[in-house]
Amino acid sequence: MKSAEHSEDPDVVLIGSGIMSATLGALLKELDPALRIQLYELTEELSLEASNGWHNAGTGHAGLCELSYTPDYGPDGEVEIDQAIEICHQFTHSLQFWGHAVRSGMIEDPEDFINPVPHLSFVYGQEQVDFLRSRHRQMSQHHFFREMAYTEDRETIRQWAPLILEGRAEDEPVAMTRMPHGTDVNFGTLAAKLVHWLGQQPGCGFATSHRVTDLTRKDGQWEIAVTDLTNKRSFLNRAKFVFIGAGGGSLPLLQKSGIAEAKGFGGFPIGGQWLISDKPELIAQHDAKVYGMSPGAAPTMAVPHLDTRIIDGKKSLLFGPYAAWTTKFLHERGSLLDLPGSIRPDNIGSLIKVGLYNIPLVRYLIQQGTQSMQTRMGELRNFFPGAQTADWKLIDAGIRVQAIKKEDGDAGIVHFGTEVVTDSERSLSALLGASPGASVSTNIILEIVQKCFAETLSSPTGHARMKAMIPSYDEDLSLPEMAERQAETSQEAMQSLRIIE
Repeated sequence: MKSAEHSEDPDVVLIGSGIMSATLGALLKELDPALRIQLYELTEELSLEASNGWHNAGTGHAGLCELSYTPDYGPDGEVEIDQAIEICHQFTHSLQFWGHAVRSGMIEDPEDFINPVPHLSFVYGQEQVDFLRSRHRQMSQHHFFREMAYTEDRETIRQWAPLILEGRAEDEPVAMTRMPHGTDVNFGTLAAKLVHWLGQQPGCGFATSHRVTDLTRKDGQWEIAVTDLTNKRSFLNRAKFVFIGAGGGSLPLLQKSGIAEAKGFGGFPIGGQWLISDKPELIAQHDAKVYGMSPGAAPTMAVPHLDTRIIDGKKSLLFGPYAAWTTKFLHERGSLLDLPGSIRPDNIGSLIKVGLYNIPLVRYLIQQGTQSMQTRMGELRNFFPGAQTADWKLIDAGIRVQAIKKEDGDAGIVHFGTEVVTDSERSLSALLGASPGASVSTNIILEIVQKCFAETLSSPTGHARMKAMIPSYDEDLSLPEMAERQAETSQEAMQSLRIIE
């Protein structure tokens, strides 16, 4: 698959066709229409890896229901909500940019990639109920979460999510919060739409089945070695700026770039699986994304949730994720040698330390990947006690390569976040890591633009164009005095996206 034009010696080369590269390409072209941009994708179709609809939960992560963003109590004995506020603020940038994409004609039919689905948090047992009550008490005081409702009443919970109570013991303490304006997002479809739009713009192009094999800094530019996998032809292209947004494939390319900032980085891959159901009777009873609390040694990205999922216009139910140990960095074109092949003298110490300090995590990942269907159904029944094995099937989710930095190795931790690495000349940026990356992709890309295209952004024309795309990009909507402004910009974006009337 190719666009009509291949851009030779462009200003920008994008590697990977996921939501990050797609967002950067579209945003840069809107910011400066004269830019020439070329995108290369390894697989035969666009956005098949981490952004693929079935490789992630599609939750528009805004801190509304995800208890992993509010894991701790503060000194005052109340749950701390600072991270949830930060994530929600970042998600507003994505909503605003997607709304602009629809209004400007970059994207048609927003329901192809985004749909309204309420976001709920559910807990059981008195300790968890006390936690959720405190969380709601704190969050509902902030204007981001003013609509959040809380209940311990079973009839109300039954109205919000009837499957959750089916077969559950009547004397078990339960509680739930609900945010009505949550979203389900197909990031793969969104990314593909943005890439197709980019490929239609003057001076821009994209090509699938093209593997970038090397990156070399030469004469003030990047020389990019590319192989066309359809005919095995290899060629070189040159660009002023390179963005590596290749998901699990980013680390090997970052290492090949030779930039000093890449030294010491390693990768810790985690695979995943989902249980899904297409049974109409179940789907009709559940219209929500319901998140619970993380069990034991589970990484934060493995917090259990029972979700409505809408892909290609079809509703399904999804539960998981079930994590798994893997040494592959990519789902479609990965190799079991990816992890050992990424080991370098500068990162081996960090990787060894992380492995030694995280033996319980490794044991958990292996156990998760080898557990029986009966065991997986047992976890589902913690959420939905009436679940029947015959109604569910297991599918593979995507692979997330967590970035491991030197300081992570020294601390013995796995860094479950998103990491942007940029060289000192601001001519190359690479994205490493995972959740909540896709949901806050616009905010992440905005930081790259501010750092690497500061001159364009700071010009009067550039500033005006950015404000047209992301009206609040230089404002802090989390401040109390910005409540009205936040409501105004969010309403405009959600109306453009048809999330609200």
